[in-house]
Amino acid sequence: MRMLHTSDWHLGRSFHRVNLLDAQAAFLDHLLATVREHDVDVVLVSGDIYDRAVPPLPAVELFDTALHRLAEAGVPTVMISGNHDSGRRLGVGAGLIERAGIHLRTDPTGVGTPVLLADTHGDVAFYGLPYLEPALVRDQFGATKTGHEAVLTAAMDRVRADLAGRAPGTRSVVLAHAFVAGGEPSDSERDITVGGVAAVPAGVFDGVDYVALGHLHGSQALTERVRYSGSPLAYSFSEAAHRKTMWLVDLDGDGTVRAQRVDCPVPRPLARVRGRLDDLLADPVLARHEDSWVEATLTDPVRPAEPMARLAERFPHVLSLLFDPERPDDDHLASYGQRLRDRDDQQIAEDFVAHVRGGTGPDDRERAALLSAFDDVRVDMAQREVAG
Repeated sequence: MRMLHTSDWHLGRSFHRVNLLDAQAAFLDHLLATVREHDVDVVLVSGDIYDRAVPPLPAVELFDTALHRLAEAGVPTVMISGNHDSGRRLGVGAGLIERAGIHLRTDPTGVGTPVLLADTHGDVAFYGLPYLEPALVRDQFGATKTGHEAVLTAAMDRVRADLAGRAPGTRSVVLAHAFVAGGEPSDSERDITVGGVAAVPAGVFDGVDYVALGHLHGSQALTERVRYSGSPLAYSFSEAAHRKTMWLVDLDGDGTVRAQRVDCPVPRPLARVRGRLDDLLADPVLARHEDSWVEATLTDPVRPAEPMARLAERFPHVLSLLFDPERPDDDHLASYGQRLRDRDDQQIAEDFVAHVRGGTGPDDRERAALLSAFDDVRVDMAQREVAG
């Protein structure tokens, strides 16, 4: 069975105020063309179809068009909701849509009920694990602990139990939206850390033939059987080095997996340039970036006048301007942003406690209270998005 694995469309998202709807439409054109060109048997979409729980109308219209085109192509499609989606909204009408071969899996209680598709070797069971917010699904899964690993383990136990009751030789595919250990993140994914733990081990998914992951925006293979497709478009300058692709996966009759990458259209390349303003404007090596979307980091010791306007004369598509002044190595006046770089909310809060106490950081009880407070805020935000 030939599968096309994609995820993280983020329909409705912009890039530094640049509307990407046309680029997203071009990607969907490309997806349909790939389905036809490579005789794809099933399309897998592993979450974050929309960029937010209540997407703008143009994004909804684009998704509606994509559903119609997939149905008209006669290619079954399995989709799950991600942490950016509202599962309940995305799943409206799922029963009716399923009659057209579009299988929306947005209800956590249905993780153990697969979509069954067949090829000449027999059945393939596709299990959809939508994004599982631990605080919201822990009880219904009977998870003994709070955290992504606990709820994903409970969900996979249901998958393995269902699979064990099926005919010998039934192959299996899981779609999941999660941060799995070993994956390389970028700046454009929303944090789903719970209790200070960001990632779950890949071993959670043991026992199935292929795992089609969504959430991280870089295309990557954690193992031969566990892969992220990545987002089809770049959504932050941290993705400047990404090669945006989909996975074309062949699942043989014995469960062997063979995969190749299919490149996605690039609306405009990304470039990150760094240096003093006059150097950036004069350096001939940077001529190759003059048609790119540009993020410029200026290192001038003194902020130059009208830097954005001057940069735009050479780089008309400059979108982001950062300042990182050159300073001696022993300079203690580094910017606040520099001091916080690569530190998460928990670390920043603990540093603040140490600062106001004159160097004494939080004890274990206080550290646990901070973790709980950050988790409560994140869950409250998720619930507010679902409620609209």
